[in-house]
Amino acid sequence: MAPHSYSILLYTLLTFSLSFHGISAVQKYVIVNEAPKHGGGIKFEKVIGGVPFTKKLMGTINMYIWNTIFKQTTAADRKPVDTVEVFIKDFDGAEAITWGNNKINVSAIYLRDYPGPLTLKNEFTSLMYHETTHVFQWTGEGKCPVGLIEGVADYTIMRVNLYPPLFAKPGTGKKWDQGYDFTARFLEYCDGLVPDFTAKLNKMMRFTWDISFFKNLTGKPVEQLWKEYKAKYGNIE
Repeated sequence: MAPHSYSILLYTLLTFSLSFHGISAVQKYVIVNEAPKHGGGIKFEKVIGGVPFTKKLMGTINMYIWNTIFKQTTAADRKPVDTVEVFIKDFDGAEAITWGNNKINVSAIYLRDYPGPLTLKNEFTSLMYHETTHVFQWTGEGKCPVGLIEGVADYTIMRVNLYPPLFAKPGTGKKWDQGYDFTARFLEYCDGLVPDFTAKLNKMMRFTWDISFFKNLTGKPVEQLWKEYKAKYGNIE
């Protein structure tokens, strides 16, 4: 059996407690680099900034999502999450995934091979905003369309201005719940009709989901909203 000191060299495991001037928040972040010798794990430490950068980033994201995206000013409004765990892992097929309510896996392969227009540090930051939104958002106890769930997460990176040049332009897309950047742009449009629409929609999805939520908030069914959205921008595909 390997000695305990060897495990410390193999994995970087740090637990942090944060307090935000008395405001109820996540109490602990666990950051684990499970691929310290992988090219992506090395970039996580040397290019992105490793655990210290991620610690600070997660605290910032935590408060941004609560205060700016979801307008949740009291603990009673918020999803009861006291720990968020981030793992850098050697897996392929996705940039990152959120699972088990409070766990985020980031692909070391993606970090190693990232060729995109943003710097790697900015791309990692964008991924964290997207995935952390999944940790805190309401999903109608699993009934909400996946496209809307992903759209809300991309809405967050759009609001924080960390989206790449190829992010969907306003008016593009084939359906309102197409997901990701297409749905994020539609939510942006709805925000223009009803201030804080996305925050209000998220609140309504705490315990259930119904397509009528769009009409309840705007006075129009989602199909009509989508048609008007497309028409505003010339029905761009």
